Amino acid sequence: MKLKTVLTIAGSDCSGGAGIQADLKTMTMNGVYGMSAITALTAQNTIGVSAIQESTPDFLRQQIDSIFEDIYPDAVKIGMVSSCELIRVIADRLKYYNANNIVVDPVMIATSGSALMKNDAVKTLIEELLPVSALVTPNIPEAQILSELTIETKDDMIAATKQIGDNYHCAVLLKGGHNINDANDLLYANGELIWFEGKRINNPNTHGTGCTLSSAIASNLAKGFSLTKSVQRAKDYISDALAAMLDLGKGSGPINHAFNLQGEYAKEATK
Repeated sequence: MKLKTVLTIAGSDCSGGAGIQADLKTMTMNGVYGMSAITALTAQNTIGVSAIQESTPDFLRQQIDSIFEDIYPDAVKIGMVSSCELIRVIADRLKYYNANNIVVDPVMIATSGSALMKNDAVKTLIEELLPVSALVTPNIPEAQILSELTIETKDDMIAATKQIGDNYHCAVLLKGGHNINDANDLLYANGELIWFEGKRINNPNTHGTGCTLSSAIASNLAKGFSLTKSVQRAKDYISDALAAMLDLGKGSGPINHAFNLQGEYAKEATK
């Protein structure tokens, strides 16, 4: 059996709702074989992030080399990368291996509000990673940083998306989930603007939704879907996962990535 393969380069979330844990669950549910190169270990849960331990640049390089030299990925998702040195390593290795279907989720702030990226790393991300990416997926706060524009309306979303895409020569999916227009997202690719209508699901447990969406997009790109179709399929997946209403933890809990995993091996014991 030949599965398409996707590599996530991101941080670990020990509580399982975001980061590489969310990425690998999402990739499994979207029918691809997931692999990971870990940029950092975090001590976090649904309430917040209490500690971050970065990988060394050399160790991250060795992880990426190990994957590309054996199981070449059909797509790459990049999540939390908190330092300039790590970003440069990622960009260097992806260019070296001519990586395909690179999706960058510019993780700067956790759902809980904790900062996850150093200020100087944002500049390096813009200069090194965005130009080689197929898609960048900022939320409203992240897009404001990348575009240097204030986003309060639908027209602001359009202006910011164009600014990012035109400046850094990549497709942009601006996520409207931060209370601007009822979870409608805006894709800007090849000079074209496409709105993806979304219904806001009344679920306070949204920890890791950004990681999940970008991983689902990368999974669908790996399987050969167009960018537009990949985004739509990913939005449908995350909407269904949110609608499953998993409720774990004391804060903003994780979504149920495995909402449709109901085969023989998922059954519980009967008394």
